[in-house]
Parts: sequence; structure tokens; C-alpha cells
Amino acid sequence: MPATTASAHRQPNLRHLEQLMAQLLDGVILLDPSGVILSANAAALEMHGVHRLEDLGGTAEGYARRFTLWAADHRRLKQREYPLFKVLAGEAIPDMVVEVAPAGEDQARWVHQARDVTMDVDGGEPDYLAIVLSDVSERHDAEARFSAMFRANPAPAIIVRQRDLRLLQANDGFLALTGFEPQQLVGRSLFSLDLLGGLPDSSAVRQQMEGGEIISQAEAELLVADGSRRLVLFAGQPIDVMGEDALLLTFADLQPRREAEQSLVASERHLQAVFEMAPVAMAITRDVDHRITSVNAAFRQLTGHEGDLALGHTADELGLWQRAEEGAAVEGEVRRHGSVRGRDASLVSRSQVPVDCIVSAETIHVHGAPCVLWVYEDVTERRRSEAELGEAIEEALKDASWLSRSILDRLARLRRPAPHHATTELSPREREILDLICDDLDDSAIADRLAIARNTVRNHVARIYAKIGTNRRSGAVVWGRERGMGSKRD
Repeated sequence: MPATTASAHRQPNLRHLEQLMAQLLDGVILLDPSGVILSANAAALEMHGVHRLEDLGGTAEGYARRFTLWAADHRRLKQREYPLFKVLAGEAIPDMVVEVAPAGEDQARWVHQARDVTMDVDGGEPDYLAIVLSDVSERHDAEARFSAMFRANPAPAIIVRQRDLRLLQANDGFLALTGFEPQQLVGRSLFSLDLLGGLPDSSAVRQQMEGGEIISQAEAELLVADGSRRLVLFAGQPIDVMGEDALLLTFADLQPRREAEQSLVASERHLQAVFEMAPVAMAITRDVDHRITSVNAAFRQLTGHEGDLALGHTADELGLWQRAEEGAAVEGEVRRHGSVRGRDASLVSRSQVPVDCIVSAETIHVHGAPCVLWVYEDVTERRRSEAELGEAIEEALKDASWLSRSILDRLARLRRPAPHHATTELSPREREILDLICDDLDDSAIADRLAIARNTVRNHVARIYAKIGTNRRSGAVVWGRERGMGSKRD
């Protein structure tokens, strides 16, 4: 579109200016010092949504009546703050961003970046004043969208100016993470604040930022408002949506992970102390191959494998199981179910001494790795004592004619204590037979007394044993006399 003029008479240099203006992509509005709009090129008219020079208002005052302007933060400008009036007042506007709309509208249609140009022919007072306009609507929209996303992003982030590494913005996520207020950060140098501590090479990171390079993920100690530091993972990305070169730094909070790891270390340290001090033999094996990674003092004493001799070996390699198939069965059950409880097993110490044990195992995690905790309860002495006591009772019961009935009852009770006084239902015949057993009658005498076959008596006796939980006549006698049966009670 050809340039439009305010009067039919043009000075030669004005016509030359108009010819130059017509070739420009930027918009140009030409004023004389009195505020009259002399000319505007097609780009300037298009940036205001008009087609004729007259539609700009003719003068600076007319322009202010036809168009409403806001600052970049959408603060409405007063007339004296318009670019045209600033230029007429002799103020420099190197790069002024304004939002523009036709008068009466509340939403901006265009965003202009304005700068001033002063021209004079003879070196005296300026002959012409010019406003050069760039349409930055798309860039402004992109920046507005970026700014909205930046503020709404829950991930902590800051924007740092590249040329001096000063903070331009901090989003809500960053403020919440650190406890800082925006005024404590904006305009401050990233490194003078010592915001990032604990870097392996802070000078190298600074050089990368100043060079506008991508900052790879790295751990750092981020300063927070109370003076303490939080472990974070941060990364940097160059951006240009702020009108100048900048860096977007994003952060991931690793402090909860650090605290969890510290808690885990403390917990495992406590577990190790309990493990070592436990009076029962214990070992920890890797879940994948059952190689021993740790044993406690009780295990070393039980098996004779002192020091670290057992570490790195399997139970089979140590010859720990007396019967290999028994050990394979227990380990197989752990693999299938993750645990085993109260399994009888026989171990062999390093000196080839057999050890009767009750074995339990449970899958656990140590330093994040799956392991198995083994517990070996030594019952050798207990079983030996039980066997010896049983043999003594059996020997005594072979010839008990010289013992009093009360001693005989006590020996039988020691041999096999009555399981409990639960309500055991005996039939009338079974109670009758048990009553005679408590009077020391044998099966033949009972058969004669009750006039039944001896085999019938034996069947009744077997059912009585099953119901009261014994397998010996002496146990039945004790059980019955505790319940008032028999006539020969002491």
C-alpha cells in the first residue's frame, strides 16, 4: 500500500522518507514537532487495523482518542505515557512494549514494540519525529502462554538471565520448595545468592550457563529460606521467550529420598545390632543363590564356623545340612512361599557334631536387595533330656510293684503330661472300661468283669487312647484319676 500524506505539498526530503518507509516491514509513524501525524506506512496502518492515514487521528491527541494503550503488564496507560507523546516530550523510548486496541475495547488486539527516531536536516531543531513499530503480538502471546504455564507448573523452576545470571522469575513450586518470597530472589545473582551448593564443579556449571548451553541433570544442595539446604536434581535449558537470552532451570526435590535412605541406613544399623546380639543362631543369605552374606555370634558358636569362614558359601558347600535332601526341601519351600516356620532339621557343625534344630526363614530386604533371614533354634539338649527322661520312665514302669501309686502317677505325668482338661466325650462303655483300667485291671480281667470279648475291650481301649491323646496305659490311668475315676486313688 502506498504511503498516505497529510497535505498535498511535500518537501523533497519528506517524499524520500515516505519512499523509504514504504519499503520497510516495520511500521513507521512520522510526526512533526507540533504533534501532527504527517505520514504512516502500510505496515503501521495494518498494525492499527486501519487503511487510511486519517484513521490514526491526524494528531497525537486524535490518536489518543481513537486508541487505548496498556503497558506490557496490562496496566492502562495515561495519555502522556503513550509513545507518541513521549517522543514529542523529548523522551527516549528505545524499546517500549504496549498493548493496543481501538478505543472502547477492553481487550488488546495487537502488541507493539516502539522505539523513537529523531531526524533533522540542518543540524538544528528536529524536522521530523518518528515512531518505529514492530508487531510482537505473536511473541507476546507465546510469552504470555509460557508465563502462565511456568507459573502453573508444579515442578519447581526459575528463569535466569544469561548475560548476568540474575533471576528473572521463580514459579510457585520453587517458592513453596524453598520458602523464599519473590522479592528475595528476583534481580539477585544466582551465584552471589549461593543458591546452588554442593556442585562437583561450580565454575564449569557457571561457564555452561553463561554460554547458553544445556545443563545436564546434576545433584545440588539448594539453599532454602531458613538457611538450610535440600538435596535436589536440577537441569537447565536455554530459552528466548523473555525477549532476551535466558535459562530455564527446573528442580526435582530429592530430600525425601535422602531422608528415607538415612532412615533406612539407621534401621539397618539397628537391625544389624539386634542380629549380632541375638542369642539364637541366625544367618542372612542372598535370595538369588542362598550364599551367606552375614552370620551372628550365636551361629558361629553353634556351627563352629568362626570369623568370616562361612561368608560367600552356601549351606551345601559348608556341609551344614546333615541330610542334603532335607536342606533342599526347606530352601525350595522358601523359594516358593517366601518363608518357612518351625521345620525340624538336623545340622552338622564344622567338627561333625550333629545338632538338632528348629529352622525358620523369612524373605527380607537388606540395602534394597532381596535376602533370606535364617533362624536355627538348637533343641539338641532339650530332645536329649526328653529322651533320657522317657527311657527312665519306661524302665521304671516295667517293674513298678515297689512304687507307691502316687509316685507312679507322678512319673507317668512327667513322661506325658495331660494335654488339657478339654471336654473329651467318652461313651458310657468307654468310661466304664477306663474306670476299670484306673483300678489296674488288665484287658482279660476287664473282659471277664464285663462279660465281653477281649478283642472288644482292646478296641474300646484304642478309642479311649485316641480321644484322650495318649498311647500308653499309664497315661490313661493318670488322665482318668485326674478326673475322679477308679477306686484305688491315693
